[in-house]
Amino acid sequence: MKSGSKILIDALLKQKVDMIFGYPGGAVLPLYDALYDGDIPHILTRHEQGAVHAAEGYAKATGKPGVVIVTSGPGATNAITGIADAMSDSIPMVVFTGQVVTEGIGKDAFQEADVIGLTMPITKNNYQVRDTKELPRIIEEAFHIATTGRKGPVVIDLPKDMTIMETDAAIDVKLHLPSYQPTVKPNKLQVKKLMEALAAAKKPLVLAGAGVVHANASKELATFVDKYEIPTLSTLLGLGALSIENELFLGMGGMHGSFAANMALTDCDLLINFGSRFDDRLASAPQEFAPNAVIAHIDIDPAEIGKIIDTQIPIVADVKETLKEILKTDVTCEDTTDWKKLNLSRKKLHPFKYDKEQTAEIKPQKVIEYIGELTDGEAIIATDVGQHQMWAAQFYPFKNEKQLVTSGGLGTMGYGIPAAIGAKLGCPDKEVVLFVGDGGFQMTNQELAILNEYNIPIKIVILNNQSLGMVRQWQESFFNGRRSESVFATQPDFVKMAEAYHIKGMRITNPKTVEAELTEAFKETGPLLIEVMVSPTEHVLPMVPAGKANYQMLGVD
Repeated sequence: MKSGSKILIDALLKQKVDMIFGYPGGAVLPLYDALYDGDIPHILTRHEQGAVHAAEGYAKATGKPGVVIVTSGPGATNAITGIADAMSDSIPMVVFTGQVVTEGIGKDAFQEADVIGLTMPITKNNYQVRDTKELPRIIEEAFHIATTGRKGPVVIDLPKDMTIMETDAAIDVKLHLPSYQPTVKPNKLQVKKLMEALAAAKKPLVLAGAGVVHANASKELATFVDKYEIPTLSTLLGLGALSIENELFLGMGGMHGSFAANMALTDCDLLINFGSRFDDRLASAPQEFAPNAVIAHIDIDPAEIGKIIDTQIPIVADVKETLKEILKTDVTCEDTTDWKKLNLSRKKLHPFKYDKEQTAEIKPQKVIEYIGELTDGEAIIATDVGQHQMWAAQFYPFKNEKQLVTSGGLGTMGYGIPAAIGAKLGCPDKEVVLFVGDGGFQMTNQELAILNEYNIPIKIVILNNQSLGMVRQWQESFFNGRRSESVFATQPDFVKMAEAYHIKGMRITNPKTVEAELTEAFKETGPLLIEVMVSPTEHVLPMVPAGKANYQMLGVD
């Protein structure tokens, strides 16, 4: 006979869970007592939102599911933002939420919340345990659902008595989910149609989304792109799917994408979308998106195909499996030399740029670009959300999949610090650099406490423009320059804050010495906070205004 808590720990060990992020409370005390034996390392964050974002960062960097434990009531509601973020970006995660005892459910007991009702729209599935014997089955199903098909978060709500009661239930259970059978292998007839369309196309284009990264398919993607010499762009979350060093890579497309990528989307006659959901940051004007193209869409989630952009060649399947099937076929294509030359010319003539001659203030783009050189484009880059996020996407030289850890679909400020921590814990041998704005930094900076406690040697680069930069940019561009509540009149001393958490901090203010100071900073082997005072008026450009077509970019010569 074992308690529900011990059964749960044994089930997690069976799933090869090697790290848990969490925050204890009354409803999960029996579970934390079982964790005390130390079979699985636990990272004590300083807020439940931080725990979930850290688990996201761990999952994005490793590809393994993040695991979270929070208590009932406010513990669970504090985790909501992170769960919604994981759902939006298809991040595999299992979140255990404490709950009041079974008899107290629905009676407004102390620290009770309807976790099932709250999380139903933002999870792939959720469970409330009503019988301790069901724990092994529920956990087995939860991990399977979270890590297969279109990945995502699963919540398991744990009434306190379910963790105390004892059972002789076996850990080994047979998985039986007849109603959940994701399609992994592509339909061969549809692949044939795609290859026929490729053979006939004069202006083919590949779009790489997060589905390429989730499927570990970057190698197959590069082989396909190189074989047929197809110009390729990516979404924000697809960065790294094709190395920036590949001549055919045109950069990120969409709202703050490159001129070459957005014009290729406008002009192509065949668009092959691998694992992107055509969200509104890529296709702000769906009616004018790739207007001359036959659309082929490969996605493991059938709900995404045709949802936004009409699709002529739908393929519901795993991206890696589809690329493997594609690469079995050889087709003779039309001569696309002129198309390739056009795209490479646009790439050369209209790169991402900033005023490099201006020396009165530090340009944030220069900071990111130089850190790219210092790290040889090999670091895991975590970001918060805002202008710095887009500059990182534009100016850091991403070479590998799972290299960018950022909040895409939900755009969650406060994501950066805990996500960077999770990424470093998941990949201790890789350098992790976090770019964060002064706004997002102030949302979850309590997680700095973890850095010294667990000796997590990440570099935190605050690009301080003393404002909510992206909000300010939109106000300056579209609201007559009326900066309503987007500029910080006062700020704390971030360097002293770092020192209060027993980590080193430094501030860079001189445009003439920024490279030398960064070079010295990156020699530091422990956790380090680098505050860089950057231009308070810089805009992220190019920019496709909301509702406009991809070719209607602002800030392009």
